[in-house]
Amino acid sequence: MKKARTLLVGAALAGSLAAGLAVAPAQAATAATAGAQQAQSPQKHFFGPYYSTFGGGESFGRRSYFKGYWYKDGGRYWFFGDLVDRDRDREYSYVWFKWHDNSGSHVKYYKTFSGRHFDKFGGFKKSRGFDDFKIRVCEGDNRFDDCGGWGDAF
Repeated sequence: MKKARTLLVGAALAGSLAAGLAVAPAQAATAATAGAQQAQSPQKHFFGPYYSTFGGGESFGRRSYFKGYWYKDGGRYWFFGDLVDRDRDREYSYVWFKWHDNSGSHVKYYKTFSGRHFDKFGGFKKSRGFDDFKIRVCEGDNRFDDCGGWGDAF
């Protein structure tokens, strides 16, 4: 009876060791895959915040701001960010984007009453002469009121 018990315990031990050895390469492969995915994800470059200026009898400056990040993926530069109206005084907050490429200089602006998220704005390529990206923030009754200076994001 003692031999049978020893054989049974030995078989169980050998089976658990074999199962452990089978799992170890799978775990190593999973860790290697996760490491490769992290290495391939683009590096984020944060910028901002950029503020509107004080003006118009307001009680404090920096009433609106924009901050975000950019990254390069597939040869293109992508921009993300948030425009936030801090004082919620029912005046619009504006964010201006200005950039330059082979076809010249370009300007776009967006407005909001409270906040706006920008998800994957751009897609600019260096091969097309993209070499500049600037941002400024304004707040007021029109898009030119209480504007901060142009800040480099790139």
